[in-house]
Amino acid sequence: MIEFHADDYGLLPVQSRHIIDCYYNGALNGISIMPNSPYLKECMDAISDIKKDLAITVHLNFVAGQPLTGKKARKLIDKDGNFNIGFVKLLLISYLPVVRVSYSKQIRREIRAQLQACAPYMNDGVFRIDGHVHYHMLPIVFDALMAELRLLDVPVSYIRFPKEELSIYRKSFEFIRDIKPINVVKSLVLNALVKRNIKKHERALENLKLEKSLFMGIMLSGHMFYNNVKECLPYAEDLAREKGIENIELLFHPGDVSEEDEIFRLTAKSDIDFLSENSHNREKEAEALIEFGR
Repeated sequence: MIEFHADDYGLLPVQSRHIIDCYYNGALNGISIMPNSPYLKECMDAISDIKKDLAITVHLNFVAGQPLTGKKARKLIDKDGNFNIGFVKLLLISYLPVVRVSYSKQIRREIRAQLQACAPYMNDGVFRIDGHVHYHMLPIVFDALMAELRLLDVPVSYIRFPKEELSIYRKSFEFIRDIKPINVVKSLVLNALVKRNIKKHERALENLKLEKSLFMGIMLSGHMFYNNVKECLPYAEDLAREKGIENIELLFHPGDVSEEDEIFRLTAKSDIDFLSENSHNREKEAEALIEFGR
């Protein structure tokens, strides 16, 4: 099965409608929801009649907006109370034993709050989990997540491991456009973090009996356009068959933020750049999902 997945649902109302239009008019069959968004309930109520048709996933968020645990997450926020902790900083803290302890406590507390906030929206009470800007793959965050899952003892069917199979892009390289050097770097870093996390938590992950899925979405991040994905998909399907993997997750970001009022509400520079200033690319990814649904 191919999961045509969109991240960031529930971040903002109009932006979320842009995402869900890709279900009504296209191939969208999975969404990740923003646990700490003040608009989450409103946006989930809007899709109550189709929720069962979608793979609903918790989008653990340490990037945008304010933590659900407020000032208890003081090491993760700025003076305005918004998340303001960089990926590289948290990566470095992951390997600083003394500093790591205090950060880990706050991260665990926030993960617990975010999982609990999303619990009412999980289909059949079963959790699927990923992370905004893939922060969930940072060692300090992933270790905290696994600790909280043991504590909460909730059913989990899927955790996104954003490991790109680079052979797919080598084989289709002459036919695709828009692979940026920064995305190659991101893929290599995330591939290394995925390997670390799976190795460290191998037994616990085996006990969870998670669904396996071939992932695509980092190498073409920001440019998951129809022609690009169409050229890669046959190679991805061949590789999945070779590996005995039944599912492929294709990650899109079709939720452009183009309303002035919503642009004003974005707190993370990365979201402003990706969702608003590059809104044309978000629209093209929405067009891709619509084209795949034809």
